[in-house]
Amino acid sequence: MKVLVLSIGTELTRGELVNTNATWLSEQLTELGAEVVEHRTIADDQPRIVEELRELAGRVDVIVSTGGLGPTTDDLTSASVAEALGVELRTHLPSLEAIRRRYEARGRAMTPAGARMAELPEGAIALPNPVGTAPGFEVALGGCVAFFLPGVPREMQAIFRESIASRLAPKLARTTHQIHLRTFGLPESEVGERLRGFEERHAGLTVGYRASTPEVEVKIHVRDVDGASAERRARSIAEEARTALGDFVFGEREDGFAAVVGEALRSRGWSLALAESCTGGLVGQLVTAVAGSSDYLLLGAVTYSNGAKTSMLGVSQELLRAYGAVSAECAVAMAEGARRLADSDLAVSLTGIAGPGGGSETKPVGTVWIALSSASETVVTRQHFGGDRDLVRLQAAYVALDLVRRAALRLEVRETWTTKEIQRLARS
Repeated sequence: MKVLVLSIGTELTRGELVNTNATWLSEQLTELGAEVVEHRTIADDQPRIVEELRELAGRVDVIVSTGGLGPTTDDLTSASVAEALGVELRTHLPSLEAIRRRYEARGRAMTPAGARMAELPEGAIALPNPVGTAPGFEVALGGCVAFFLPGVPREMQAIFRESIASRLAPKLARTTHQIHLRTFGLPESEVGERLRGFEERHAGLTVGYRASTPEVEVKIHVRDVDGASAERRARSIAEEARTALGDFVFGEREDGFAAVVGEALRSRGWSLALAESCTGGLVGQLVTAVAGSSDYLLLGAVTYSNGAKTSMLGVSQELLRAYGAVSAECAVAMAEGARRLADSDLAVSLTGIAGPGGGSETKPVGTVWIALSSASETVVTRQHFGGDRDLVRLQAAYVALDLVRRAALRLEVRETWTTKEIQRLARS
């Protein structure tokens, strides 16, 4: 089954919004076993939309479209579909009533513009919107089936899951399976090098890569005689890939990095404290975005100034004068101070120069010292990150969390992971 994803919206063609809907839909459709052959994006222009629909109808089996179903004057999709089909718009009474109830639930009266969202092309099948107002709809368009969904991501996703996936699944003779492996700590080039030759050794295998700094995702996509066979082979090949990539693989598609770190702490019954300077609380933000992080996170301190490092964490003024805030000695003192303050099993600290200014010849922008303190020792690593301020902070946060992950899972900290040097400082 060949599928085209059509995105409608001037805000997309002008670059005012990133088109995350097309990415999400393509992933879902691929999981169902469909072949997404094209993405197309057009502006809110009724003649253009009509022209596109008539041209596309004979080229693919299914069109899944998003956008242009709202209450404003630039929401032209329903009218455009009706024109392409040569039919009138008709008010779909069940949808109108659902829209009315949603307005009333918000303490508002339904407006004429709101009522317009219930106008669907004659003969269309309404697709209820469980989390919003505008319904989606399905029509037969030439030789293909076309689904039209709102552009609001959560509404689009809810309608797809509840109404479209179940319609498409029985029509798909699934012959593929895809597994996503998420990695951190290796550049994309080395990930590819470690998996060199996989496609030649395994028939029907396509290995894809997606670098989204600081992670690299590997997609193991297998085609076989049926879905069950494809899944078995995909899982076997994924295990082979895990072996090749080692402990740089931290999870699969749904496994967020901070959640994996949290599960590692929970498995040991360990607690964590954070002492951040250049990252300004980003590590804490990542950790606390995970539900249940209060099970292991005891303290998050943003000690941006030297005074805060001294008063909160006990970093001595003499140390700061001798070595500066951006130093191994300061990072160690911060981590050990946070661990004492919180009485935690582990503490991680970060101090550095995120930029764009503030660097020097000996301490260039992107220099970050990261320390991890436990009852037995303190580990400190000097990293130098490229990129802008946000990217430096994000990469530093990931390295800090990876130190925690490796400690909790008893994984080795290797020279290939710590790009500069590691010093192990005995606690005094």
